[in-house]
Amino acid sequence: MGDEKATSEETGADNARGVAVRRILPVGLLICGLIAFFVLDLDRFVSFQSLSDNRDLLQAWVAAHPVASRFGYALAYALSIAFSLPVGLVLTVTGGLLFGLIEGTALTVVAATAGALAVFLAAKTAVGDCLRARAGPFVARLEEGFRENALCYLLVLRLVPIFPFWLVNIVPALLGVPTRIFLIGTLVGIIPGTFVFVSVGNGLDTVFASGEMPGIGIFLEPGVLIPIAGLTLLSLIPVIYKRFRRGTPSSV
Repeated sequence: MGDEKATSEETGADNARGVAVRRILPVGLLICGLIAFFVLDLDRFVSFQSLSDNRDLLQAWVAAHPVASRFGYALAYALSIAFSLPVGLVLTVTGGLLFGLIEGTALTVVAATAGALAVFLAAKTAVGDCLRARAGPFVARLEEGFRENALCYLLVLRLVPIFPFWLVNIVPALLGVPTRIFLIGTLVGIIPGTFVFVSVGNGLDTVFASGEMPGIGIFLEPGVLIPIAGLTLLSLIPVIYKRFRRGTPSSV
């Protein structure tokens, strides 16, 4: 009897360890990918200088392999988001340069959403439930408020890059945001910014032809910032309205 109990306990412990490993493994793989990117010094291949140097080669590859090039770009973009690599801006501009405004935007939005969803699900599986179970009342209130206006908050966070893209992929998972809401908020929220940055890439041929390199100032032009700011305010209207209604005394 005692041997059976000990065996049962050992089996339960092994199962628990197996579950823990399966929960942590996705996050571990994503972290390893990020570390490998810097250890192997791969960032030197993803820069505006590299894009300028290889522009003709890339455009020739796209022309010769229209399907493979689009699949390769989307896969590279999705992986860069999944591994939280700091190359999103260069890749987005590259999409505009290689595939044009409409197609470049569509490819980038779909790929970025897929990569973001991978991070979200990995974080939700690994630590989401555990963190919420141990969280105090402040985190519980934060979770409740975020859930109530989750889509609006996500749209604002996606429209305005105040916080890093990778952080906005993780925090909603820790606060219990439903996967469907995260997917919709990400897919819709990144369209305007992606469209603007892809449009910048769509006009880079002229800049590169003159021997110049795009600086950060090109992304701070009123034509870039004003549309995004306007869309951000629109996204906040439901939240502001709800708070206003709460503060308004009911009529007798």
